[in-house]
Amino acid sequence: MSTITEHGPDTAHAAEHADVVRRGYQAFNTGDIQALNELFDEKASWHTPGHSPIAGEHRGRAAVFAQFGRYGGETAGTFTAALQQVLAGDDGCVVGLHHNSGVRNGRRLEVDCCIEFEVRDGKIVRGREHFFDLYAWDAFWA
Repeated sequence: MSTITEHGPDTAHAAEHADVVRRGYQAFNTGDIQALNELFDEKASWHTPGHSPIAGEHRGRAAVFAQFGRYGGETAGTFTAALQQVLAGDDGCVVGLHHNSGVRNGRRLEVDCCIEFEVRDGKIVRGREHFFDLYAWDAFWA
C-alpha cells in the first residue's frame, strides 16, 4: 500500500488521514466494532450507489454501521474489502482503492471499488463508494 501526499508544510496530516482509513479497513474486515466506533464520527455519513436494495444514503454512525452489518450479514460473513492502495491529501480527502468479494444466495461478488473518505480531527466523517462495475454490484445485492 502506498500513500500519495501533496508536498507542503502539512504533509504529516496526509499520512495521519491515510492511517485512519487503513485502520478503518482493518477494523471493518475483522469486525472490530470498538475500533470502528473510535474511527467514525458520531455524525458520519455513507453513500452506496446503485439501484439495489442496499443502495442509499446513511446518516449517523449507527446507520453507517447498520449498512456495514448488511454487507456481512447478507453474505454470511464472506464479504471483504481487500485494501490495495490509499491516496491522501492534507485537506482530509482520502481515497481507498480495494477489491470487494463475497458470496450471497449462490452468487459470487468480485468487484473493484474506491471509497472517497473525508477525515476530520482523526475521524471519518464521510464515505462515498464508487464501483468499477456498478451493474455487477447491483446484481449481487438484487
